[in-house]
Amino acid sequence: MSSSSRHLTHSDLLQLKRWNTPTIYNGWEQITRHNAGADAFNIEETRDFMPQMGPMVGYAVTLVIEPSNAAHRQTNPNAGAEFRRYIASVPGPKIIVVQDLDKPRVLGSAWGEVSANMFRALGCVGTITDGAIRDLDEMTNAGFKALARRLCVGHAFVHPVRWGCEVEVFGRTVKPDDLIHADKHGFMAIPPEDQPKLLEAARFMDANECATVIPAARNGAGQSTDELVANLEASITQFSANVKSQFSRQGEW
Repeated sequence: MSSSSRHLTHSDLLQLKRWNTPTIYNGWEQITRHNAGADAFNIEETRDFMPQMGPMVGYAVTLVIEPSNAAHRQTNPNAGAEFRRYIASVPGPKIIVVQDLDKPRVLGSAWGEVSANMFRALGCVGTITDGAIRDLDEMTNAGFKALARRLCVGHAFVHPVRWGCEVEVFGRTVKPDDLIHADKHGFMAIPPEDQPKLLEAARFMDANECATVIPAARNGAGQSTDELVANLEASITQFSANVKSQFSRQGEW
C-alpha cells in the first residue's frame, strides 16, 4: 500500500488544523499503544516563529544538514536538485523536518525567503528544524511556517546530506510519513498506525471537556464553596466515565 493511500483526507486534515496541538495530544493518548507520557511529542523546547499562522498539519518529509561542513557541496553537488525532486514526488501537504548535525551549535539556516517560496510551491506548508531560520518576515509572507531553535543571519554551507530517512529533532525521532501537528506549544509526530482514529478521538475529547468540566467551572458564580466543589467533582466523574465508555481508558482527571 502506498503512503498516499494511507493518508487522511484533505477534509480530515483541515479539521485537525482547527485544534491546537495539546488537544490533538488529548485525543492521541486515548488511542495509542505508545507511551503517552514520553512518545510522539518534542522533548526539548522549540519555538514557533509564526504563531499568528496557527497550527500546521502535514506529513513528514525529512532532511539532514550540516551547515559547518563545506565538503558536502563537493561530495554530492547535485544533492540540492535530487532533494527537490524527492520532495516533489511525495504527496502533500508536507512538513520538512530537518536534523542539523551542527547541534548544539547553530551556524547557518536552510530556510529563508528563496527556499520558503520554492518548497511552498512544491507542496510544503512549513518546517520543523532543530537549527535556525532567517528572513522571518519573508518566510511568513510565503505562507511557510517554521518551528526552529533560533534565528540566524547566514546560511553557511547548507547542503542536503541525506533525506527520506529517520531524523532526530528536539529529542524526538521522526520518520517519513509521520503525521505532524505543530503550533506554539510544540509538535507531535504521529505514527501511521495512530492516524486513522486521531480525528475522532480529538473531536470526542474536546466535546467531552466542553460538556462536563468546563461548564461546571464557568457556571460556579453564586454557588457556595461546597456546591462548587461538589459540582466540579461530579463533572470530573462524568468526564472520566465518558472517556472510559468511549475508549475503555481512564480520563486525565
